[in-house]
Amino acid sequence: MVGWSVEEAESAEHAARLVVKACREQGVAQNQLTLHSDNGGPMKGATMLATLQKLQFAPSLSRPPVSDDNPFSESLFKTLKYRPSYPDAAFA
Repeated sequence: MVGWSVEEAESAEHAARLVVKACREQGVAQNQLTLHSDNGGPMKGATMLATLQKLQFAPSLSRPPVSDDNPFSESLFKTLKYRPSYPDAAFA
């Protein structure tokens, strides 16, 4: 499942809404996914954990001292950031 959104600030509420929206749009049923993410605050927040619990998804977080638990997604982010079409300024 892939979902994305652009927000003015990062928050657990935005992340939770994004997961629910992506599941609805892509027809993902409850108890079908493990959501892996970094140890960022929004992904560990109570709102996000409650959303995952409601959807019966298993949360999976990178190990704190290990920076390369998710190398494929990090590689994708780097590729996107170096594309000529990547914005020079912040979204406004």
